[in-house]
Amino acid sequence: MTGLTRREMLAATAACAAAAPAFAQTPEPSLHVLAKAKGMRFGSCFAWSAPGADAGSFANPAYAALLERDCGILVPENEFKWQRVRPDPATFDVTRFADMLDYAEGKGMAMRGHTLLWHKSQFFPKWLNEYDFGPNPRAKGEKLLTGHIRTLCRLYGDRIVSFDVVNETIDEKTGLQRETSLSRAFGDADAMVDLAFHTARQHAPRAELVYNDYMSWEPGNEKHRAGVLRLLEGFRKRNVPVDALGVQSHIGIFGGSPGQAAARQEGEWRRFLDAVTAMGYKLLITEFDVNDRALPSDAKIRDAAVAAYADAYLEIMFGYPQLRDVLVWGMCDKYGWLNGFSPRADRTHQRATPFDDKFRAKPLRDVFAKRFAAAAVRV
Repeated sequence: MTGLTRREMLAATAACAAAAPAFAQTPEPSLHVLAKAKGMRFGSCFAWSAPGADAGSFANPAYAALLERDCGILVPENEFKWQRVRPDPATFDVTRFADMLDYAEGKGMAMRGHTLLWHKSQFFPKWLNEYDFGPNPRAKGEKLLTGHIRTLCRLYGDRIVSFDVVNETIDEKTGLQRETSLSRAFGDADAMVDLAFHTARQHAPRAELVYNDYMSWEPGNEKHRAGVLRLLEGFRKRNVPVDALGVQSHIGIFGGSPGQAAARQEGEWRRFLDAVTAMGYKLLITEFDVNDRALPSDAKIRDAAVAAYADAYLEIMFGYPQLRDVLVWGMCDKYGWLNGFSPRADRTHQRATPFDDKFRAKPLRDVFAKRFAAAAVRV
């Protein structure tokens, strides 16, 4: 994730300045309307909060207005993950997620389920990392995993259109599957992830089943991309019911000045996507944002650079007819997860999402509008 060339930066800044009056108010038509016209959907993550809380939540009227205007599909940011729904091995707490699902359905929006297995120890609940699998760990691991997926799919399999069944099982440093308490219990990570998908298919037969990961187009992702391809190839060889690859798309401009030559690996990225789609997988953009940590403080420069970088990436992604759903990881800079995960040195909000911290549309939103308008109709 590197910077733009000086020529790209100047061109993008000029374009941003020329377009500035159009962003004084949210432009028409909505992204939902533009996407739907092409057989696609645009959406976002969102959160649960108490009414009146200052959060990226459906209970925040200002944030809800963004969701209801531009989105046709939503995904819970955290409230469907093990940490939130499994306070202990014997308990499910889905009260927050149920509120979110009721809201989405009430507004006519589809819902994704993220995620049935986030296979990364640091995001397991504490009890799962310390779980005693006993003298027959494989059987105990199978019971625990299938019980979790079966319960959630029976509850929501007819209401959730797409599940991230397994999330981030490939270690980006090695290209191999991660080792966790659960995979050690199975003794075979392939058997673990295969069982997750088979269980989801059994109990949510009409839902789209997705493998979701953050491999990307920047240098340093070679092992990650190769590992994901091996995983997807293995699914096909073993007849595992995986419908699509979720491409998280947490892209960004890192490592130097804005004038530094871009080093994104566009050719390698296209070859990766070609290989994925050649195996018959669909594509989703599941968690899009653009990290602007390395850019200067000036908002116009940052917005222009983010828009130009996003446009280059989305041009590639939208060129694949297998792509239908496009979700950003937050609609508004004020509540973006990057503000805590990857804070800027100047302590300003990252300008990573389609709307700024005052809920005003930015050039990034215009990029999405342009890409949906230019996209081929999905059939």
